[in-house]
Amino acid sequence: MTRPTPLTLVLLSDTHARHREVAVPDGDVFLYAGDITWRGELDTVEDFDDWLGTLPHRHKVVICGNHDWCFEREPDEARKRITNAVYLQDTGVEIGGLKIWGSPWQPWFFSWAFNLHRGEPIAAKWKLIPDDTDVLITHGPPHGIGDRCFDDRLVGCTDLLARIRAVKPKLHLCGHIHEAAGAVEQDGTLFVNASSLTEVGVRPATVVTWDGERMTVA
Repeated sequence: MTRPTPLTLVLLSDTHARHREVAVPDGDVFLYAGDITWRGELDTVEDFDDWLGTLPHRHKVVICGNHDWCFEREPDEARKRITNAVYLQDTGVEIGGLKIWGSPWQPWFFSWAFNLHRGEPIAAKWKLIPDDTDVLITHGPPHGIGDRCFDDRLVGCTDLLARIRAVKPKLHLCGHIHEAAGAVEQDGTLFVNASSLTEVGVRPATVVTWDGERMTVA
């Protein structure tokens, strides 16, 4: 059997219109987990897409997040402004042998975009995730992993965690909870909250390597 070609994945989320300030290393695949904007401004989406065009990565994949109202209210207008990446919304793409699925939903959170109630409404979205998914990108985190707010609440989705445990992707990328940024490996899945925005600036993108068997933070 031919060994898969190693890949470098560059992960980012939650830039909130400050994308041009972020240090983004080179790599094979750039993955973005949402919150391009503050309140869904289409001109910010256009600038974000222009910036994507300056990045050297051969492949780029983007989902949106709860601040990206335009993708919910004006989906056609918003989506046509993403020309320099593959946009995913409960859809997938295969890159370098990795099957990637993207979804913007999270449990109800301050009446922002792409909110769904816990239980069956949001579980129905997670049921769409194919069983053979290698890389899962969601805006919101699963319960107990990358979801601890500044007030110590855990706001992640229990149904998402259950689906991840069933599918066992090699990598799960999220954002949403800025203060919970970081990476942890559990049961063969590398979980990365790649939120960039902080109270004082922006964090650099996270680099992950895929050697054909395991995802590792570089």
